[in-house]
Amino acid sequence: MSAVQLSAREHAAAIFQAGVAAADPHLAVKRFLKADNELLRIGSPQTGYRSGDWQRIHLIAFGKAACAMADAAQASIPEAWLAGKGMVVTNYDNIDVVENCQVFGAGHPLPDAAGLHAAKTLATRLSDANLGELVLVLISGGGSALLPYPATGINLAEKILTTQLLLASGATINQINCVRKHLSQLKGGGLARLAAPADLHALMLSDVLDNDLSAIASGPTVADDTTFADAVAVLESFGIWQKTPPSVQNHLQQGVQGLHIETPKSGDPIFHHTSHTLVGSNATSVDAAMDKAINLGYQTRLYSKQLCGEARLVAEQLALHALSLAAVTTQPLALIAGGETTVTLTGTGKGGRNQEMALAFALAAEKYGLNNAWTFLSGGTDGRDGPTDAAGGIVDSDSLQRMRDAALDPDAMLNDNNAYPALKAANDLLLCGATGTNVADLQILLLHPNA
Repeated sequence: MSAVQLSAREHAAAIFQAGVAAADPHLAVKRFLKADNELLRIGSPQTGYRSGDWQRIHLIAFGKAACAMADAAQASIPEAWLAGKGMVVTNYDNIDVVENCQVFGAGHPLPDAAGLHAAKTLATRLSDANLGELVLVLISGGGSALLPYPATGINLAEKILTTQLLLASGATINQINCVRKHLSQLKGGGLARLAAPADLHALMLSDVLDNDLSAIASGPTVADDTTFADAVAVLESFGIWQKTPPSVQNHLQQGVQGLHIETPKSGDPIFHHTSHTLVGSNATSVDAAMDKAINLGYQTRLYSKQLCGEARLVAEQLALHALSLAAVTTQPLALIAGGETTVTLTGTGKGGRNQEMALAFALAAEKYGLNNAWTFLSGGTDGRDGPTDAAGGIVDSDSLQRMRDAALDPDAMLNDNNAYPALKAANDLLLCGATGTNVADLQILLLHPNA
């Protein structure tokens, strides 16, 4: 690689890490949680405060950032106020010791038996919460998979199969969550239902584009205005209804007929004593990434704070946009985006949405003649992209040649959803390990017009 390429790759990685650091879950919780005298105060001047002298506080944390969030809560709340040990559920990569907490590891992105055990344990603990007490819930991305508690009549394997079908279909996160909520005893307000009549407050680290609270971890503490009929429509629209297990079909059909209780809706009395605070999001990380790019000397532009759609198509659109900018740019330029794309699996390869986007961008840049020196990074802020050890990919104008020198056909690899080995051969995998947070993805495109 040239000196410009090496420098640009270092800059892209530094910009990405600045975005990850801005989503630090420990600091996020500390900012919004204070114990004053006999009162616990939750919130900020911007969000408003909720305070109380609750008899006991039940601490629950789940998601990829659960350990760090719980650790911050433990440091902020006097131990005497807590109702015994807190409960923390996170993915295996992010397990850590948290003082005065029981930590459970569970599967992600697909649920597993350990997660089911944790979910049942959580439900039992919630049954111990009473009027005059607070259930403090710390929620971060990944919670949907980490706490699987299938509805009666559906086993874990059947729910996993349904989740796999949805993940491979190209469905959006909101569509996936709609189905999951109606197959679960915790999601879609189910946790809030179990916690009543205790008060409940949730501190949320958002991994969804519009910070829709009902979408973060499938909304276990907020109202769900989707229906059983909506869930059936999602499965039918992606052509996977007939592939789902009979137990899932039966449960959803019976729900449509009114034979199962719906998820709690807006206005339900269980939400009268429930509140929420958003403590961090992808938008915060995008802003931090832009600040870092400016500090590194780049002319910096925001491409999108809500990047979504099919990964390879989004990559092609970005390449075309870069081509138009390259024609008028005379100094180094950084284009920053954040969001969460999707991949419709048609091949049998290995990869994730960020790796697919990186490979697709390299191919689109070649196709449309983006001749300037460029570097493109697409990575998940949790450090994990799909079922791989990579956070994503970081490619440059020579990446495709490195793949071809390794006797690989990048076009064929993309068509087989096989970005991981292609990027690995070019030394273009973004490897940073589990970060302990999760606020969706970041994309960084650096253009060097004079290189």
